[in-house]
Amino acid sequence: MTAENVSAETSGAPGGPVHTAGVGQGPHASEEPGVGAPGGPVKLAWFHCFAGIAGDMALGSLLDAGADLDEVRTLLRRIPLPGWELRSEPVLRGGIACTKAVVEVSDTTTSRTYADVDGLLRAAKLPERVERRCRAAFAALAEVEGRLHRRAPVDVHFHEVGGHDAVVDVVGTMAALEVLGVDRVSASPVATGTGTVRAAHGLLPNPAPAVVRLLEGAPTYGRDTPVELATPTGAALLATLAASFGPMPSMTVTGSGFGAGGRELDDLPNCTQVVLGTATTRTGTGSGQPVTVLEANLDDVTGEQLAHTVSELLAAGAHDAWVTPVVMKKGRPAHVVHALCDPAGTDVVRAALVAATGTFGVRAVHGERWPVQRRMAEVLVDGEPVAMKVGPGRAKPEFDDVVRVARRTGRRPAEVASLAEEAWRRAGEPSG
Repeated sequence: MTAENVSAETSGAPGGPVHTAGVGQGPHASEEPGVGAPGGPVKLAWFHCFAGIAGDMALGSLLDAGADLDEVRTLLRRIPLPGWELRSEPVLRGGIACTKAVVEVSDTTTSRTYADVDGLLRAAKLPERVERRCRAAFAALAEVEGRLHRRAPVDVHFHEVGGHDAVVDVVGTMAALEVLGVDRVSASPVATGTGTVRAAHGLLPNPAPAVVRLLEGAPTYGRDTPVELATPTGAALLATLAASFGPMPSMTVTGSGFGAGGRELDDLPNCTQVVLGTATTRTGTGSGQPVTVLEANLDDVTGEQLAHTVSELLAAGAHDAWVTPVVMKKGRPAHVVHALCDPAGTDVVRAALVAATGTFGVRAVHGERWPVQRRMAEVLVDGEPVAMKVGPGRAKPEFDDVVRVARRTGRRPAEVASLAEEAWRRAGEPSG
């Protein structure tokens, strides 16, 4: 069966129903470091994807939760992309009051290259966090489409997701998050449909191949619903935004909203819910971010294999990975490989650990972590860019950049690092 006229991404109609992996851990997501104000509360958004997620559904939910439509439009109009208008409609889905984000298009362009879209975003002069989030989403789509069609991401042609409505849905969602001051995004496990969907390449299995790739490592589950519940744009939003997947995080709830899909469904409300709040710290268990530590004891690998394993674990989405020397039974010298990961990403990271080492067993320890909020910035040393990791009371240059600049300039790495920190202080940038 097909899911025609369900989502903007497969039918061209504005609106559609919809869908875990990423940094919570999807393969494309990166931990969101921003905070609303130094030392202030961290503002959270949790997407409840019981009927999946699409770009228009995410945007509609944020508008329903209080993002000012005029402010979102103002940011959207920075994109050099004429021929569209965004409005919202109050609708019901399964008896639930929702907001439907509607993109009206007068321009007929439906296909753009990844380079075209990225150029539009670069030219838009959006707020830094909005631009970063938007470019990450389209880069993830380009990477996945490139893998599926065996071409370089830069050569990928976006069909449905290159049209006006998809661009407005993605940028509008990121703009709405900024208007609401959201620092960190998380999501529930994501529902997907069944059957087939119609796209520019013809009939595709549901969930679509791009959706499956984007949600690698994320908790998902299928519903026996012949509708595209998870769209590529919705999956890209989660893969690049979500810092974690699971139940609603510990927060003081400040708002919520529902974004409507394109039509009513018989078996469930066709909408995505968002819950907004500020992070809370509770005493006792459950006060931190849940994590899993995967471990394997190895007494038959080389140093080269261990280094390769650490790289593979990080590439698979682990927050961190390290090796500890130990002495095992019969006095054998050995190593323990550890991988710290989000519970939602354990299957992917565990598979990477087994593939890289050939170990006969992996164990897991469950716990919590309390990561310090940080963000990335950049300074120039002798005209060369150096990335700076900025946290409360501290700004530290990235060592890979320090080494690169040292090689190009002939300075010592310690001198480059000192100059980078001095440039940061001279710019008067706050830490944290």
